[in-house]
Amino acid sequence: MMETIKGQENGAVQATLFLPEKSNGTVVYVHTEKEEAQRLWPAVNAAGAALVCLEGADWNRDFSPWPAPRAFRKGKDFAGGAGAYLRYLTEKQMPAVERALGFSPVRRYITGYSLAGLFALYAACETSLFHGAASVSGSLWYDGWLDYFRRRPLPGTLRSVYLSVGDREKNVRNVRMATVEDCTRAAADHLRAQGIQVCFEHNSGGHFDDPTGRLQKGICALLTME
Repeated sequence: MMETIKGQENGAVQATLFLPEKSNGTVVYVHTEKEEAQRLWPAVNAAGAALVCLEGADWNRDFSPWPAPRAFRKGKDFAGGAGAYLRYLTEKQMPAVERALGFSPVRRYITGYSLAGLFALYAACETSLFHGAASVSGSLWYDGWLDYFRRRPLPGTLRSVYLSVGDREKNVRNVRMATVEDCTRAAADHLRAQGIQVCFEHNSGGHFDDPTGRLQKGICALLTME
């Protein structure tokens, strides 16, 4: 069953619910397009979880935790709006979504790819609402991320994190983005040192290879880690 929650926009952000045939009380939030969420849905449904697709966020604004220079010459600078977007998500959109679920969640996971993967980990650090996060080919090279991550106390509710990186992502010419594998490994080590269950995985290829397949692997890993 699919349902779209209307009237809870942050700019153009819209939530679409995919409700399982038999719920186990788990909700997976993913920032992606609805078409990709539909491809992810069979595996999530088979696990008894609900899937919430959040579509239409401004990536450079809503997923960047603080301002930083652009990653590409023709791109835009990062605006650092993740804090404001997270407040909107947790105070406005998630309550509306969860009123429509038909059950009270016992576990919430937040997931995403690239900058949305960075935001997933940021959200899991900044709020106690999430029990797990998947940062799939996440932009953990982001300026100042590791310093923030190592200083930020982790919520006691956070139990499991999935991290992945393509085995050729470190080969890019962009010197900032080329640190992604080292930064992702460092994040995994820090999480393990804090007692968090971590799955760190290499995927074949560069950053843009098979994002749907990688997201599905990350979500399925989270659903089986606890």
